[in-house]
Amino acid sequence: MSTQVTITIPDQVFDTARQLAQLTQREVAEVLSDTLALALPTLPDNAMMSQSVETLSDAAVLARSSLHLPPAQDARLTELLDDQQADRLTDAGRMELAGLLQTYRVGLLRKAQALAEAVRRGLRPPLVP
Repeated sequence: MSTQVTITIPDQVFDTARQLAQLTQREVAEVLSDTLALALPTLPDNAMMSQSVETLSDAAVLARSSLHLPPAQDARLTELLDDQQADRLTDAGRMELAGLLQTYRVGLLRKAQALAEAVRRGLRPPLVP
């Protein structure tokens, strides 16, 4: 199933997509669609991700407030960031990095929400600078 959307993108992004489409003998829309699919992470569709933190049990709030990336993802993220720093990141690596960073950001947001809820409930003391 697909949904058609209209977006405005920077000229440079379009030019890059057009060049890639020509090189791979594909349509620009297909290149952009595939790039988005690779860049955006698939988020877990389970109760933990969709359930509001306010409705979680105390144990679940505490568990979520201490979440980390799985070790393999964390190691890969570190590797990609090192490659980026050393200016040896490939185009595929950039897309993978973007996806992992999105996954990290979503996890960090969930963790922060749970931490705030844990403090609100008195399950842990507030963080101090």
